[in-house]
Amino acid sequence: MITKPVLSLDDIKKIAAAAEAEAIKNNWAVTIAIVDDGGHLLWLQRLDGAAPLSSHIAPAKARMSALGRRESKVYEDMINGGRTSFVGVPMVEAPLEGGVNIVVDGHTVGAVGVSGVKSSEDAQIAKAGIAALA
Repeated sequence: MITKPVLSLDDIKKIAAAAEAEAIKNNWAVTIAIVDDGGHLLWLQRLDGAAPLSSHIAPAKARMSALGRRESKVYEDMINGGRTSFVGVPMVEAPLEGGVNIVVDGHTVGAVGVSGVKSSEDAQIAKAGIAALA
């Protein structure tokens, strides 16, 4: 039997608070989503002024990252590099930078997806949230 770490509610709250602080510090109106390793939504927070569409994009970025066990930027780069057939793969909903998987003891335990500003800034917010676990 393999054992692995899992996100607790306290972990999720720490990640969300740190991600929110990063967004507010930069005056970025975004939506923050946190999922478990199966891509199931655990947290969704749309900051004031964030576009309604971002509440659909952020969880999709997080799901891609969790299920793929890597940052969603990998998929964006793959498609931009010419492998456009990848968009037909099941569960490829938001192949955009801004989804970052959460790795604990070598296991992806979930992911953070952010949407609302430039993709690199979305990723910055997600990484700031994840850093709160350290």
